[in-house]
Amino acid sequence: MLKVNEGTIDRTLRVLLGVALVALAVTKGWTWAYIGIVPILTGATGICPLYSVLGINTCGMKKS
Repeated sequence: MLKVNEGTIDRTLRVLLGVALVALAVTKGWTWAYIGIVPILTGATGICPLYSVLGINTCGMKKS
């Protein structure tokens, strides 16, 4: 199981960016903007697989 590795600010920014991209996809018809689903999902779960691979942790919790 992957551990939460995103902090509150990181998660909020990801969700906002994702919503903005999906909104562009819906309103402008830019199909590529549906990639915004990825930051929405990672922000909602607090888990970024790329952060895990790179050993990055923006979460304020101590590693156990």
